[in-house]
Amino acid sequence: MPLPSAPQKSKARNEVLIKGLTIALIGIIILLAPIFKPESGIAQLFAQSHIVGWFALVLGLAFIGQHLWVRFKK
Repeated sequence: MPLPSAPQKSKARNEVLIKGLTIALIGIIILLAPIFKPESGIAQLFAQSHIVGWFALVLGLAFIGQHLWVRFKK
């Protein structure tokens, strides 16, 4: 099995960063949704899913941290 080349590694690292940013953004949206739409039924649904929001935020930050760790490790 051939080793990945430098552009392939860079692309894979950038994909991890993009996934991390996306997941963290979803977590932030889930956590902040009840604040901006307090009277709607959807806000009640988001308020009940705060655990999912925190999980998404932590997972996204972990992906971002992994990207930064690999980038500055060199």
